[in-house]
This record gives sequence, structure tokens and C-alpha cells, in this order.
Amino acid sequence: MNPMPPFALAALTTVELAPPEMIEVASKTGYSQVGLRLIPVAPGSWAYPLMDDPAMLRETLARIADTGVGVGDLEIAMLKPDTDVSRFLPMLEAGGKLGAKHVLVAGYDPEETRLVETFGDFCDAAAPFGLTADLEFMPWTSVPNVSAAIRVVAAANRPNGGVLVDPLHFSRSRSTVAELGELRREWLHYWQLCDAPVQESYTPDELLHTSRAERLFPGEGEIDLVSLARAMPPDLPVSLEIPRQELARTVGAEERARRAMESAKAVLARAWTDRV
Repeated sequence: MNPMPPFALAALTTVELAPPEMIEVASKTGYSQVGLRLIPVAPGSWAYPLMDDPAMLRETLARIADTGVGVGDLEIAMLKPDTDVSRFLPMLEAGGKLGAKHVLVAGYDPEETRLVETFGDFCDAAAPFGLTADLEFMPWTSVPNVSAAIRVVAAANRPNGGVLVDPLHFSRSRSTVAELGELRREWLHYWQLCDAPVQESYTPDELLHTSRAERLFPGEGEIDLVSLARAMPPDLPVSLEIPRQELARTVGAEERARRAMESAKAVLARAWTDRV
């Protein structure tokens, strides 16, 4: 059986924790990395903008040094028709100080040629800070499925460009394992793991609500995680992105992080044991 890959505690999994506390919880529950949301998905929504908070940045760096837990990815760079990539420089600089490895990128520009150009520019801006730019396909965005992500990343053709695979979006975009075979290994820097119910169709509100608030621990839903895990390199870092808004009312962040880790390991062990 393959050894377990490195695990990261994603930003959405413990949204109530500021970065220093999140690092402490990750350390106690066996994670080697955390993901940090520095830019909100919408004005007024949650984020911890460390680039604008020197005191919290210092405290976060101190917790990294104390625990050995590093920063995996930063969120979220949303590329729109009017995006000026230079506006992301403060976040990228903070990422360099934190020793982060990746930036989660979302495409919100329906003009694919322009999106390719902006994505390439973002990759170029991230590279000096040692950061990859990982384009996550999501059904409600301008990059709705894995084939669209492959087109953009291939056309941009940057050495630090990549594709981020999330089981929720993989399932709900009706992407296939065969399409994953078209991903170049150098485009895969990490992937996410979660679970959810599977339906015939989804409304836009259902897509967003599940994604941002109510996923399931791996193995609790109906996504074929075993087949997906077999398609991913076994040593690829795994980010556990599992927001559980209702459960969080009664179960604390540390216990949720622990349950996420245990369930993820069980799914990966099953995938590798059953591999033929």
C-alpha cells in the first residue's frame, strides 16, 4: 500500500479560526499544511487578509515556526474581464513571506482568449514568490469543467501553471476520469478531497451552497472518490476542503479537522488496497 500523502487543512473547513489558531489545530490533528483565505470571494464575506494585518502575519509566522506546519495554498484569485494582476501583488508578497506553495485561481472571464492571457500574467506574477497558480474548475464559473481548465492552462503554457481537482466540482461538472488522464503530471501540484450527495441536476444556488457551506466528510456521500483517488498521483498533497456549517454549531474545529483526516485516510486506503 502507498504511504499517505501530506494533508492540508483547507481554509473552508475551519472558517471560524484565524490563521494562527488554524495552524495550532492542524498541528494537533496531524496535518502538515494549512490553506489560508486572504481574499474574500465577495465583498463583506470572510477572509483573513494577512497582507493588511502585520500583527497577525507576525503571529502566523511564529506559529509556523513553533509547530512546523506550513502553508499550502492561498485563496482566492478571481480572474475577471477587468482584472489587473498587479492588485494581487500584496497577497503574493505575503505568500512569499509565509512560505506558501500555491494560489487557488478561479476563472470568471467568459472570453477564453483574454482569460488565458490574464492567467498567464498571474502565473508570471506568482513565480518570483515561489508560488504555483492552480486553476480550479467549478461549474458556475467560466472554467466549468476539467476540459476547460486543460485548455486554459495549456494555452497559457507557464511552468508554474496548474489545474486543481476538487471532487465536488469534478462530480457536478460531469467531468470524467478519462479526461483526468489528459492532465500533465506537472500541472498537478495538489488536489482537494471531500464528499457530497449526487443528484441528476443542480440549481445554481445548490451548487454554491454545497460548495461553500455544506459538504460531507469523505466516504459519507455518493461521489466515486475511490476511482478519482486512483486517477491522482498517490504522493500528491491532499487539501481537505470540507465546510460543515450545520455541524459546526455543535462540533468544534479541532474535532471536525480530526474527523476529516480520519475519513480521508480511510478512503485513500480503500482506493489503494482495491487497485488492480
